[in-house]
Amino acid sequence: MPQLHATALLFDMDGTLVDSTALVESTWAGFCARHRLDLAEVLAFAHGRPTRETVGHFLSDAGLAAAETRRLVAHEESETTGITEVPGARALLTALPPHTWGVVTSAGRRLAQVRMAAAGLPLPQVLVSADDVSLGKPDPEGYLDAAARLGCPPQDAVVVEDSDAGVRAGLAACGRTLVIGSLDAYDDVAPRWSDFRGFQVAPAQAGPVGVTLDVPEPVAVGQVVVRG
Repeated sequence: MPQLHATALLFDMDGTLVDSTALVESTWAGFCARHRLDLAEVLAFAHGRPTRETVGHFLSDAGLAAAETRRLVAHEESETTGITEVPGARALLTALPPHTWGVVTSAGRRLAQVRMAAAGLPLPQVLVSADDVSLGKPDPEGYLDAAARLGCPPQDAVVVEDSDAGVRAGLAACGRTLVIGSLDAYDDVAPRWSDFRGFQVAPAQAGPVGVTLDVPEPVAVGQVVVRG
């Protein structure tokens, strides 16, 4: 099997580790119905971005946008129906040494904790949420912060993402970026897999610090970040 080595792995959450698609879409559908907005347009913008940025993009009234953001966040934090792990995520995360991985999410910290728990996933030692950054994805701030917290030079980390905004953030922050799911816009620069099934932590060997994964052949090869 090909192998992937990184000093640290930096994962997105929604769509990458946690399958929350149905809940996210229903939440934004309600928002669109309240404000007579086009759902497809809102979903296209929202994917990978903090709730506050999406609401602010579509509602020009600052007071209304703040109120709607609070309402949406409260709903998301109280609802976990249908949330599951992306296949293989739990097995991979529980096998990774805790100091080798973190999560960078556009969700708030409380929501991230709720969804990770609902999906049966362990919480990382390093969690950078929307509450911790001034600029959300596609800005690289979150990934640069996570790499620093893990004591990892950005170029030695690998970002794992599923959204356009997230991949752009990963490429800007660390360069090496993997895609999980169906996003094919970056197949020329980022290897892509459907999910984490077949990903395994390789036995520790003398050499560079970090973690080595045995991985299946990717759906799309992209840049050379795997070695056989």
